[in-house]
Amino acid sequence: MSIDYSANKTILVAPLNWGLGHATRCIPIIKALQENNYIPIIASDGVALALLRKEFPYIQTLELPSYHIEYAKNGKNFKWKLIKNLPKMITAVLDEKKMVNHWIKKHGIDGIISDNRLGVFSKKVPSVFMTHQLNVMTGNTTWFTSKCHQYFIKKYNECWVPDTNGNVNLTGDLGHLKSNGLNLKYIGPLSRMKKKDTPKIYDLMIILSGPEPQRTFLDEKLQKEAANYPGKVVFVQGLVEKSQEKWQAGNVTYYNFMNSKQLEQTFNESEFVLCRSGYTTVMDLAKLGKKAFFIPTPGQYEQEYLAIKLQEENLVPYAMQDDFSIEDLSKVKSFKGLSQFENNIDWDSLFKVFEDKTA
Repeated sequence: MSIDYSANKTILVAPLNWGLGHATRCIPIIKALQENNYIPIIASDGVALALLRKEFPYIQTLELPSYHIEYAKNGKNFKWKLIKNLPKMITAVLDEKKMVNHWIKKHGIDGIISDNRLGVFSKKVPSVFMTHQLNVMTGNTTWFTSKCHQYFIKKYNECWVPDTNGNVNLTGDLGHLKSNGLNLKYIGPLSRMKKKDTPKIYDLMIILSGPEPQRTFLDEKLQKEAANYPGKVVFVQGLVEKSQEKWQAGNVTYYNFMNSKQLEQTFNESEFVLCRSGYTTVMDLAKLGKKAFFIPTPGQYEQEYLAIKLQEENLVPYAMQDDFSIEDLSKVKSFKGLSQFENNIDWDSLFKVFEDKTA
């Protein structure tokens, strides 16, 4: 029996502003909401909100308070920088919870999808939390940070994990628990990308993402390295700016940013990809069945864990940022690359959480 969508319920979609990954993996969810006759409202801050406004200029957007996530200049100090900023983050979480409860009444919100925003939650409407980090890797404090995260997740009606629930998966220990009391739904990997049979134009695609200052550090390093690459390179800086810019420097074609359609086309036109090992990027590369080389963000344990996991599985090689040189890319040919997947999500079934009167 199909669901009656005649009420056109309004769903708040709120990704965390931590690089661009949380925002981009919400793109297929926002499109699916529209296709299933829901009305999405987008809420975030910073570059994540700017990106989604470019992707969906016709959808209503709301601005949430910033979590003030800052990266240390030295990756070794990353955890302590976060601890220092913890009071600001807690204040932002409390503020966004108040804002969301106000918006529920003001904008007639009937449901919530929060991608790692801990304060985007309300008991007044069905609330879903989406994360690939049921375990939050923080070195010797992993047990504590994971338990804290799971405490917040338990408040939600459901937790959607964008991965498969089996031995063959992308997240490993990040997205799988031995035992838990969480209402988990493994929805399969999410990607806005589609594989196309197109001629290869570029030998190498470099795409950057992530918070500052590490994005800039890697940008500066790779601009120097790319000049010595023997093939044709396309370099996407990952800067969300008002207008797109394109320029040429030797063998390298630069873009400050690309929209989703341009990225999909360029991914397909490139032989392999050099990028961070953020999970959204991993999902995109898997959807396209691409070979890649990873440089995890210094100090970000999650990206380091994924890079190590995928290298040990002989899928994708990696190097730490300070150690990388362009010659390392020769390793890619001896790795399998990520296997292409097709994820046909039953959105009708997934969105039933917003139709359940008892939620």
